[in-house]
Formats: sequence, C-alpha cells, structure tokens
Amino acid sequence: MAEQTEQIADEPRRVTRLIRLKEVQHRVGLGRSTIYRWMSEGIFPKPVSLGGHAVAWIEQDIEAWISERIE
Repeated sequence: MAEQTEQIADEPRRVTRLIRLKEVQHRVGLGRSTIYRWMSEGIFPKPVSLGGHAVAWIEQDIEAWISERIE
C-alpha cells in the first residue's frame, strides 16, 4: 500500500485551468462566431458553465484540439 502512495506522490500534479473566450480566440486564431458555430457542429470543444451566463473552456481540451490540427 505504501508503494502505491509513493508512486502517486511522485507523479506531477496536473492542474485543470479554465480559460475564457478572449484567450481561446487568441490561442486558436478564430473569431467568436466561428468558435460558437463549430461548437454547434461538434467541431470545437464546448465550454463549461461558471454560473449565470459565464463560461470557460478547459485548457487541456483546447490544447488537444490545436494538437489534432497540427498533426
């Protein structure tokens, strides 16, 4: 049991970061309307709700989407 705890402790912690629309636009080079249209078509990752009308995207989802386009 102690070995398993040590292995988990040695792995780097991955922080989930949420990014807002302006940063998403900057990273992917797309406009707001294109991002929302592609989301409705299932081409672009969907955001998570922060409450009210506020949304943000999971940074790893955006990075994965960019990586798919590069490869």
